[in-house]
Amino acid sequence: MAQKPSIPKGTRDFSPTQVAQRNYIFNTVKAAFETYGFAPIETPSFENSATLMGKYGEEGDRLIFKILNSGDYLAKANEALLNAKDSKKLTTQISEKALRYDLTVPFARYVVQHQNEITFPFKRYQIQPVWRADRPQKGRFREFYQCDADVVGSKSLWQEVTLIQLYDTVFTKLKLTGTSIKINNRKILSGIAEIIGAKEQLIDFTVALDKLDKIGEEGVKKEMLSKGISENALLKLQPLFDLKGTNTAQLKQLEALLKTSEEGLKGVQELTFIIETIEALGLQTATLIIDLTLARGLNYYTGAIFEVAAPKEVKLGSIGGGGRYDDLTSIFGMKDVSGVGISFGLDRIYLVLEELGLFENVALPKPKVVFLHNHETNELACAKALKMLRKNNISCEFYPDKATSNKQEKKQWKYVTSRAIDYAVTKAMNNTFVLKNVRTGALQTCNEATLLEILKNI
Repeated sequence: MAQKPSIPKGTRDFSPTQVAQRNYIFNTVKAAFETYGFAPIETPSFENSATLMGKYGEEGDRLIFKILNSGDYLAKANEALLNAKDSKKLTTQISEKALRYDLTVPFARYVVQHQNEITFPFKRYQIQPVWRADRPQKGRFREFYQCDADVVGSKSLWQEVTLIQLYDTVFTKLKLTGTSIKINNRKILSGIAEIIGAKEQLIDFTVALDKLDKIGEEGVKKEMLSKGISENALLKLQPLFDLKGTNTAQLKQLEALLKTSEEGLKGVQELTFIIETIEALGLQTATLIIDLTLARGLNYYTGAIFEVAAPKEVKLGSIGGGGRYDDLTSIFGMKDVSGVGISFGLDRIYLVLEELGLFENVALPKPKVVFLHNHETNELACAKALKMLRKNNISCEFYPDKATSNKQEKKQWKYVTSRAIDYAVTKAMNNTFVLKNVRTGALQTCNEATLLEILKNI
């Protein structure tokens, strides 16, 4: 007996309905991107390993899917490494390529490689799948889509303002109310690390701080202590945990806390501009809030950091994120090119919309009319009419198998009703067609030209 087929963990099949719903999100995001002046690009699904490795930190590197070299991939492998089962060193010998982990690093590679063809500032959007060897769970997959918008070649904070507005526009169009756009600044985090005497342990500090909502204040302090951050430093850090009030109130408290840190104060100034500008312009549905524990694990962020939280009634992680990276392209030899970008977590947004019942009005693509196939059907007349209708952008189809019994006719009608097709041509003889409104049962006899006019006006 043949083994029942399956798919790898962390991947999914999508039904026609699910694809239609996903396309609804894609199209909404794409339309917003283009409204804001972003142009599309695409990059390969896999890159040279050297392009990806070392760009996401040690934890990120472990999650990159490696691709074995073609042919006898062990032929050139070092025998000593094989015998020692040193997988880490062996990987570089048997795998030269890897599936992309995100869209940002490939985008940085694209900018460097095509810099002479690009007009700066360059605004690009990209909607493509990425892969991570993560542990699958709700809202976390090994294959998923990212929808990114980035601007490179501009240090202006107006870009951050625009991206916040872009988030708000998309969530408004998706009718996704109650989203929170959290914002922080890496310069503020660097300033805090500086004033508590943990400047050399910035990465350990931010990684631990980023876990506050998962492990709580005591858990964060315990992890910091385990990384060598002193008790005295944690005492100096306490005001950070006690920050409360409006965005404006928190900014004032931060300014006082960071008065001895030049970098920290610069971060406060940047954050103040963004927040005050957004407050002056207003948002439609989203809420912008300061979250000083927001660090995001990626090392390339240098300024503003964003993360979007789903509505509170849906227990799910972030549905978007991004930030400012002042020198990402330098990893490929192109210095002093500042960039800022955001990403929409399509798969998590899908889960949120599904849970909140916001897909009710998303229609599955279907023909406007189906030509039935029975003893009163002239097949060539149908084929000519179908050609004419499609030329005029009327979606239509011909049921392929001819009904020679009542049972087969019922099968055709079941097909029509199960797909919720509103019109059916029940009879086609030369240039005479009988059109039935499936919902009302009304019949209308017409020629080819009249058939077109009727269907065009429906």
